[in-house]
Amino acid sequence: MTKLRPQGIILTLLVLLAFWQVAASLAQLPILPPPHRVLISFCQELPRSLGLHFLASLYRVISSIGLAVLFAAPAGLILGQSPRLNRVFAPLIYLLYPIPKVVLVPIILLFLGVGDFPKIIIIFLILFFQILVLVRDSAAAIRTELLLSVRSLGAGRRALFRFVYLPASLPAVLTAVRQSIGTAVAVLYVAELFATRWGLGYYIYLNGSTLFNFTAMYAGVLAMSLLGMGLYFIVDALEKRLCRWRNLA
Repeated sequence: MTKLRPQGIILTLLVLLAFWQVAASLAQLPILPPPHRVLISFCQELPRSLGLHFLASLYRVISSIGLAVLFAAPAGLILGQSPRLNRVFAPLIYLLYPIPKVVLVPIILLFLGVGDFPKIIIIFLILFFQILVLVRDSAAAIRTELLLSVRSLGAGRRALFRFVYLPASLPAVLTAVRQSIGTAVAVLYVAELFATRWGLGYYIYLNGSTLFNFTAMYAGVLAMSLLGMGLYFIVDALEKRLCRWRNLA
């Protein structure tokens, strides 16, 4: 895993802000306000409506991640331990995994109706297959000699799961979650365009396409970006803390 220095991140952010400022100064269009105006709007709206929309989106993403890890990680471990079960379910996973789950948004909303649950299910489907495949492959790749040596010490199936399969698959779980966060937030935006009045997707669309408040729209985009980056950095920190042996060289 590539280690990024805080100085590099800050420098990149400053370059992007400078580019944004130059583009806004040259364009002189209402649809491209300068970054300082967006930041002012963000600070003004966050304690009010923007904060509530942010919390609604955060709840949906966190719930989706929790459900996906809860169901996909054990399923991946079982398939990785059992070649027979893997042969049975591999064709189904092979067919369903590549399907872009965003196309299922209208179908899921028609079947499950409005509210948070269908939106959580949409993101859950994306994360589920990512985690399932990576955990399955990680569990299946554990060396046979390691399993035999642990069994020779008297370890049963439960001990193997706890002390071998689970630690070996934990990096795969966190990697899958980290890789899926960007896609999950993008699908969240699409899902929040339908049958809801709360969420950053709804906030961005309302201000940009209905109220034509472009400064508030960019404030919503900034909030959604911070949501995705915050979750990414949290998962990255968890991986460094829980999988310290990967950083040993």
